[in-house]
Amino acid sequence: MSRPGREPTLRDVSLRAGVSRMTVTRVFIRPDQVLPETRARVQQAVAELGYVPDRAAGSLATRRSGFVGLVLPTLVNGNFAALAEGLTESLRPSGYDLLIGYTGYSMQEEERQVRTLLSRRPEAVVLAASAHRESVGRQLARSGIPVVEVADLPEQPLGHMIGFSNHAVGVRAAEFLIGLGHTRIAALGPARCADRRDLRGEARLAGFSHALARAGLPTGLVRGDGAIPLSFGEGARLMGRLLDEAPDLQAVFAVSDLAAVGALMECRRRGIDLPGQLSLLGFGNFEIGQQTVPSLSTIAVDFDALGRRAGRLIAALLRPRDAGPPSPSPSPSMAVDVGFTVIARQSTAGVAS
Repeated sequence: MSRPGREPTLRDVSLRAGVSRMTVTRVFIRPDQVLPETRARVQQAVAELGYVPDRAAGSLATRRSGFVGLVLPTLVNGNFAALAEGLTESLRPSGYDLLIGYTGYSMQEEERQVRTLLSRRPEAVVLAASAHRESVGRQLARSGIPVVEVADLPEQPLGHMIGFSNHAVGVRAAEFLIGLGHTRIAALGPARCADRRDLRGEARLAGFSHALARAGLPTGLVRGDGAIPLSFGEGARLMGRLLDEAPDLQAVFAVSDLAAVGALMECRRRGIDLPGQLSLLGFGNFEIGQQTVPSLSTIAVDFDALGRRAGRLIAALLRPRDAGPPSPSPSPSMAVDVGFTVIARQSTAGVAS
């Protein structure tokens, strides 16, 4: 038993639970390999004793850190939060925890975050798919651990990919607005900076412009000059500039719902009727867009499911060979397209004949 004033030890837990110290350790690092009733006894002993495992010491002994690294461009985007939650929930049954870093859309900071993560010996790394510095690819390749890129389908992946084509999102957005009969169409997107790049937003903007040109429509109002990250305020500012320049606009696509909601509010301030005078389409299906008046039409991706799928892939990649019936082995570079859906709400309508 642990004496008052002394930190409880692994041996204390094993004695309280009536199991070996190896079994206690396995509960922490491979809980899926321990019988549920045994696992419950160990967890009860841990709770009663207030035992906190020393993960650093454990990783030295087992060569396992027990965590997966996740590098995101931002922590305030609801979709990336949903992705992190889905990934966490999917990894938890296998005993893995998530360590999250964010880059602020900076490629230099991404390089630093990856280097810091690798110094802590993660089991795997998940990155928001994007263009990366060559050094990032080299560091990850040398580490020998699984790498999963999410939220896009890059042409030159660093490892496995689970995502969707942001370029195709832009194409579909243009097709949707054109299908409503609009011909005077604009788009709001991120600016290209030296180091801070929202490459997924840029890809949506490029796809949108491509679809307009293919339909024989002008692309001069497709604007990539928004401050990164796009926000409510930035969407309102960009929409105000567009309306001043082209008051006869019929439709606008914003590459993020955050910018789209700001644009919607700017239209409300100017007394512009949505969708009577102008159709507005966003991307992301953020909850706020469901509550605006009018509600915001958008393009949705299930980021929670995306995160869960990434977690299941990582668990399969890390599954030890002696852990029971094997799962189907993932291909050397798996690519999973989760797709997207257009959700037409009140902010878009067809052109009156």
